[in-house]
Amino acid sequence: MPETQQAPAILLLEDGTVFRGKSAGSPVTAVGELCFNTAMTGYQEAFTDPSYFGQILIMTNVHIGNYGVKDSESEHQKPTVNGVVCRNFHIGHSRPQADHELSDFLHDAKVPAIHDIDTRALVRHIRSRGAMNGIISSEQTDEKKLMEILRNAPSMKGLELASRVSTGEPYELKPKGTTRRKIAVMDYGVKQNILRSFLERGCELKVFPARSTYSEVSDWDPDGYFLSNGPGDPSSMDYALPQIEAMLDSGKPLFGICLGHQLLCLSMGIKTYKMHHGHRGINHPVLNTQTGRAEITSQNHGFGVDRKMVEERKDDFEITHINLNDQSVEGVSLKNIPAFSVQYHPEAAPGPHDPSYLFDEFIQLIESKKQ
Repeated sequence: MPETQQAPAILLLEDGTVFRGKSAGSPVTAVGELCFNTAMTGYQEAFTDPSYFGQILIMTNVHIGNYGVKDSESEHQKPTVNGVVCRNFHIGHSRPQADHELSDFLHDAKVPAIHDIDTRALVRHIRSRGAMNGIISSEQTDEKKLMEILRNAPSMKGLELASRVSTGEPYELKPKGTTRRKIAVMDYGVKQNILRSFLERGCELKVFPARSTYSEVSDWDPDGYFLSNGPGDPSSMDYALPQIEAMLDSGKPLFGICLGHQLLCLSMGIKTYKMHHGHRGINHPVLNTQTGRAEITSQNHGFGVDRKMVEERKDDFEITHINLNDQSVEGVSLKNIPAFSVQYHPEAAPGPHDPSYLFDEFIQLIESKKQ
């Protein structure tokens, strides 16, 4: 095992709690909001999900890195997490098809990891005290000096991050075979499997930077608009709301996922709030109120929309999906506008494919409006 995998490392929480372990990945210092993911598989997809930008991700599954990294399974071209915390960090991998070891993958992206940590105790602490900032370091182990750095770190509440992970320039993607419809994708940190899900259904895409104006997007003359997932506090994205309002006024269908769901609701006057510790994993049960069926879903969010405000707007909103663990809003549709959104991730990667039908419903909605 390389020496960097045995070097002492420290994880310090903003409330003063300390965990000591060993270094992995890149031997640098990183600060971010601590959050945990309960998935048993899919660590690569999680570490490359742009929605985790600005966060240190705790993996509750004991074994991380054991099947390596395969380039085609990344959701972004490189890891987007600020840091990784896990129990057992594996060197070597069991999958012949893997392109990299996880340690090298993180090291090349300058992402630190700390392992040999009691992640059960850490997650119980976060569940009790709530999400908070933390700092990982193998360079500096003086707690007082690390706390000084940590005190200067911004809170996730009020933090605008989507424009930092968005594409810098618009780009187009075409499906194999016949194009069915054109969809304009607002990239607030879009996952690759969302784009693949549309391409597999014959949609031509143009992906726009987060701060694009409605005029810039509508000039492409799309058949529908898509609002992507992404990191940060949705209430900090004032620049996005007028553009979404204009999309809704156009009468063309609109679909939002995760951050896109929150932004759709914000554009309609619904407030968002910071959750105690968020939903992150691949086995979250959601009730589809339209079919009465439960769906197992992939989730990654630390903010939610105000259910009471949605329920008070019965003339405008229908709640289509509810989280069965805490009764939070997981999906809405607008009654007088062809638009809907969900808080969870129907594209999975990783996770179950129960809600993948939502991509088909969006395309059907577009086709119905074109007739």
